[in-house]
Amino acid sequence: MTGNALVYLLSRKVLKLFKLLHRTRQEVFKNDTRALEAARQKINEEFKNNQNETSAEKINELLKIASDVEVILRTSVIQAVHTDSDKILLVPRKDLLQDNTPYFDKPTKEHQS
Repeated sequence: MTGNALVYLLSRKVLKLFKLLHRTRQEVFKNDTRALEAARQKINEEFKNNQNETSAEKINELLKIASDVEVILRTSVIQAVHTDSDKILLVPRKDLLQDNTPYFDKPTKEHQS
């Protein structure tokens, strides 16, 4: 692959991930203006700080880190709202809710390990 083709490919990956992080941020911090703005600033800051990186190896490493951050945000962050001085209401997104593994009091042969 030529140098220009590699640069083009990496720049497309960077832009795609940048947009994905912002979409994820909007979902994860929905209705929380402070968190939305803080996340926006952090994403923009990290990408701006590395915009002049020319090493393909370093760019791929940074892409991996950003991708991992996106997954963590999407799969691990749950919003909480103070409803009273001593109470917090958790607001999980639909994509965080998963079916529970069935529980069997008396496992049948099919369900024994």
